[in-house]
Amino acid sequence: MSEQYIDLVVDDELVMTIENAAEKALTKLFSEHDEKFYYITLATFGECVCPVLSAWSIEALEREADKKGNVKEEVEYLKWDYAASPYYAFGYDDYFEDVKNIYKLRDKEIMDADDEAYDREMCIRLNSMEKAMHNLDLRGLFGQGEKRLGIVINAEYMPPDYANTERAIRLNPEAALTEWMDEAAELE
Repeated sequence: MSEQYIDLVVDDELVMTIENAAEKALTKLFSEHDEKFYYITLATFGECVCPVLSAWSIEALEREADKKGNVKEEVEYLKWDYAASPYYAFGYDDYFEDVKNIYKLRDKEIMDADDEAYDREMCIRLNSMEKAMHNLDLRGLFGQGEKRLGIVINAEYMPPDYANTERAIRLNPEAALTEWMDEAAELE
């Protein structure tokens, strides 16, 4: 992660709620699946709906690619595809109810908002997702040292754009991003 993490405009309650939900989901994921995870993201879509957690491990990638036949080709296709992961939306029904409720309340508040207020709200949502992942990283949830260098974390908007790359750069040590930058990053 970059030396000077950028202070983003966030909603502290939203950050805390997303962070709490993601931590519970990830703790369960890691305890139930003793695998080498290399990609963990919070993803949102369309109008910045409630984010979902998705993750890939080396073992899950091998299992999924093996099911499809041409393993080498499938690995390349699946490796960074958050939606194709068997861990897509992991913990969503169990841990993200409070996040969903905050999003519903915030949706009502911006229903009749002008474009500028709407855009500001979408930025706050994405920034809050990013800050939640940053906080979890600071607490060591994604590992330390060499283990941390083996994981790319992100907060992404789909369909992808360059802002996803900017968030990945802020959230990860440079050494962790080498493959992701070559294979999945959106370039300007």
